[in-house]
Amino acid sequence: MKVLIADHPLITHKLTVLRDKETNSQVFRHLVEELVTLLAYEATREVKIHPVDIQTPVTKTRGAMLSTPRPVVVPILRAGLGMLEGMMRVIPSADVGFLGMVRDEKTLQASTYANRLPKDLKGRQCFILDPMLATGGTLIAAIQYLLDLGATDIIAICIISSPEGIKAVGDAFPNTNVHLVTGAVDEKLNEHGYIVPGLGDAGDRLYGVV
Repeated sequence: MKVLIADHPLITHKLTVLRDKETNSQVFRHLVEELVTLLAYEATREVKIHPVDIQTPVTKTRGAMLSTPRPVVVPILRAGLGMLEGMMRVIPSADVGFLGMVRDEKTLQASTYANRLPKDLKGRQCFILDPMLATGGTLIAAIQYLLDLGATDIIAICIISSPEGIKAVGDAFPNTNVHLVTGAVDEKLNEHGYIVPGLGDAGDRLYGVV
């Protein structure tokens, strides 16, 4: 698995504010959107395009536009939903699907409770949105779900990741075209499966405790 850590001063700055426990939900949501927009530029570096001829006010020229079929953006509910707006600023013509997944806090295993995706993902670039790659269980389940629908080109965008999670995903998909773009790789997981230093529960900080 190819891993890209987006090492940029603005990302580091925004991540620092995001991690601060005093940052309220409104600011947290805004920062998540901004961070995802920055990460999306890196994640879409190899997005599929095709040449087109256009007429400018001055002359004819050749440019490029997104190829069809269009990419599919897949936020993992609920926390991934907070990343969607930032991603769509970069690639507004993409289709959007959803995966509802929940992690059992005892077993740390993920299960799917809802999905809204095209039935066939063959030939389509897929971008999975999930703020935190912790144990890797949720992302592994999501990637497998897309592979089962025919996807062969998958990029996961995570704001922060753990070394354990990166290894788990890489080990699960050693011979597939799966990439990860992340803003930071943190120190470790604690005994409860949370990223350290992390930023707490992203879903709760985005939307409050339900």
